[in-house]
Amino acid sequence: MLQIHQLIQAGDYPNATVLAEKLEVSLKSIRRDLEFMRNRLGLPLAYDDHRWGYYYTEEVSSFPSLQITEGELFALLVAEKALQQYRGTPFEKPLRSAFQKMASSLPETISLSLSEWDQTISFRTSVEPVLNLEVFDMLARAAGRHQQLRLDYRKPGQSQTESRVVDPYHLGNINGEWFLFAFDHLRKEMRTFVPARIRAVALTGKTFTRPEGFSLEQQLRGSFGVRSGEGRHDVTVRFNGKVADYIREKRWHASQELRELRDGGVELRLRLSSLVEVERWILSWGGDAVAVTPPELVQAVKAAAAAIARNQGA
Repeated sequence: MLQIHQLIQAGDYPNATVLAEKLEVSLKSIRRDLEFMRNRLGLPLAYDDHRWGYYYTEEVSSFPSLQITEGELFALLVAEKALQQYRGTPFEKPLRSAFQKMASSLPETISLSLSEWDQTISFRTSVEPVLNLEVFDMLARAAGRHQQLRLDYRKPGQSQTESRVVDPYHLGNINGEWFLFAFDHLRKEMRTFVPARIRAVALTGKTFTRPEGFSLEQQLRGSFGVRSGEGRHDVTVRFNGKVADYIREKRWHASQELRELRDGGVELRLRLSSLVEVERWILSWGGDAVAVTPPELVQAVKAAAAAIARNQGA
């Protein structure tokens, strides 16, 4: 928009087509920017039907500076802090660059009452995924450019890798862990891959078209994490009063319903497509959580608990 302003200031009456060619963007982008300049920035922008171009109806001494409220600035600082979780990934450099550009466009003097904000807010992750940054970068680029990939992938518990040809649809961070959601040509269906288990990756030279109906939200709607299935399970878990507050304080799943128990505990009800991840989650609460339904989940938790007891020598 600053470049558009400068071209109009020169007095050559540029039209949208000329501006789009000079700035190498689409006509739609130019029209959107012109509308923003007129309606949001308050610039006296008008179109001359005789000269077929835009001009200012009155003198404009300078391009309006970016105005930002204290609340907006505080939110920006919080977001900058959140970048810590992307440390070491290919996203770190472009994200920091974007924040630096935004900072450079702010007015020179800003008054902010939060003088020691750096010591006030932080983000901490106790467990960080181990990533091969070269592999991760290629996955991100291929997903963005719709390029087909060949992966050497190691499944959990196996020492040997398998060769897979995939169409990478989406690279997502779910609860702090990275996952590649891709169409697997061997299995002929969507599969989830963990980047840390990819030993080698290469372009096949082919491109693909992502299905219009693909939605990660839809893909994971019935899952408790990233594992989705074809089932439909009504899950009920009871928590005692010792940990009930932890359950009340979080939104664990979009389908969840909470019921208070007379002893101070709480009952959590979920509707899931797979039981694998919720079984592990229940076990992570030790004896403070009890699976109630469905029967197959109850049996799975009992079997896992018995195995833990045996391995511990109980």
